[in-house]
Amino acid sequence: MIEPTGGLRLTDERGRGLTLAHDGTDLFRYVYGPWDPRLESPRPYFHPLRTLSGRLVSLYRPWDHVWHKGIAWSLPNVGAQNFWGGVTYYRDRGYVQADNNGSTVHNGFDAIETGEDRVAVRESLTWVASTGEPWFTERRGFGALVGPDGWTLAFTTEFTNVSGATVPIGSPTTEGRPNAGYGGLFWRGPRSFSNGRVYMEGRSGGDELMGERGGWLAYSGDHDEEDASSTLVFVDDSGGAPVRWFVRSGVYACVCPAPFFDVVRPVEPGASLSFRYAVTIADGDTGPDGAARIAAATAGITSTIIKEL
Repeated sequence: MIEPTGGLRLTDERGRGLTLAHDGTDLFRYVYGPWDPRLESPRPYFHPLRTLSGRLVSLYRPWDHVWHKGIAWSLPNVGAQNFWGGVTYYRDRGYVQADNNGSTVHNGFDAIETGEDRVAVRESLTWVASTGEPWFTERRGFGALVGPDGWTLAFTTEFTNVSGATVPIGSPTTEGRPNAGYGGLFWRGPRSFSNGRVYMEGRSGGDELMGERGGWLAYSGDHDEEDASSTLVFVDDSGGAPVRWFVRSGVYACVCPAPFFDVVRPVEPGASLSFRYAVTIADGDTGPDGAARIAAATAGITSTIIKEL
């Protein structure tokens, strides 16, 4: 157990998961030793996720998509492999359950750093194809910072092609299915968050914001059993052109900054891709102005939370 002085407590369930608590409230559990069947492309994930007041803002293994698990780094179209879970979308064939579900395997934690109001972790992983061969190695960083607007989850990834061949990464949209560009850091919200409010710079709405570009996107939903709302503000901290967002609010709540939404990115042998994101989890409905303020305050924050350990 690692306990810094600012009310944060990090507990390691050896071989299973890390749990971060703040003043007695569990903020997240990071499951690095998942027990999922191969069909669900086993990979580490954050669930449950809670606000500082303890309100649950994530969903695990919903019946409609059992491979959705809280927040997870998940990619559906990695060459011939699926690191998302379940079926794969093929041009002119549609969704097919193929024997191609890979897994993302935790190798170990390279470093864990704690401070008065933050925790940061460095992790090494391997993407293992359904054939048992390693395709990518990954250096991942994640951490948390408690602030006045809630708490922020930082997530960074750099993954390197070790397969010996060029691996194109895309999405169902690059295979021909419109508005299905999911893949990346994917969040699935609670059932009660359906028909929530979506905020972007200068825009508010719902499903019609699917595929829009922007540096940030926020989702506010309502909780069952209590008169309360919560908001998650997602910031693409990777730099470069504004990302396209995969977002749904009608049938269910989900958000994903989707770097492969409509573009196939070939990764040459030995080449790497890297991405950085911040997700602030706040009690209450911030509204569009509050979400914009949080997004501005957290731009560049991943380098503050996850330093070179």
